[in-house]
Amino acid sequence: MKKLSVLLLMSVILILSACSNSRLEPKSLYGNTISEFSGTDDKGKEISNKDLKGKVWLVDFIFTNCETVCPPMTYNMSTVVDQLEKDGISSKDYGILSFSVDPKRDTPAKMHEYINQHNPPKNVWRSVTNYDEKFIRQFAEENFKTIVVPPTETNDQATHGTSFYLVDQNGMIIKDYAGKDTGDKKFPKAEIVEDVKTMINEGPYKK
Repeated sequence: MKKLSVLLLMSVILILSACSNSRLEPKSLYGNTISEFSGTDDKGKEISNKDLKGKVWLVDFIFTNCETVCPPMTYNMSTVVDQLEKDGISSKDYGILSFSVDPKRDTPAKMHEYINQHNPPKNVWRSVTNYDEKFIRQFAEENFKTIVVPPTETNDQATHGTSFYLVDQNGMIIKDYAGKDTGDKKFPKAEIVEDVKTMINEGPYKK
């Protein structure tokens, strides 16, 4: 009887440990809710931080004239979308959001063409543009702790981070991932897919 009690107690501890470890917690850099923003999406519709409520989001920063990091980042994001679609995850539960770091040149039509080169499922991938360069630089730094340096008259290539960011259903930034292979650091597709599914199943982070 004593052995049975001990086994039952160990089972309960293991179950509780699994439950407590399964919830995604914000990395030390994050844990903040995305501040207010407004712009135009790739379909020419207004979009703001209020539109993020109720879904899990993967966020990145790109521009359509990019000659280096954006093409592999965008392809990698498309492979995440493909896997989530294969796994039966509905567009009602998650979305992709790409902020332009070159809003002067990235019209909604250009963003639409750029994103849809990989034929994502309908209503999954949205973009944001139509704000000024000062805004996107400050927005990226304050919310995502990443650098954005828009193009200049002498250099048409913006400088920006290559991370993807996981955002919960309340608009809270949870963690980041390498958006492309960098040295020994490989693009963590499987981790991203599993984290999105976990956040969908468990709901937004609760302090």
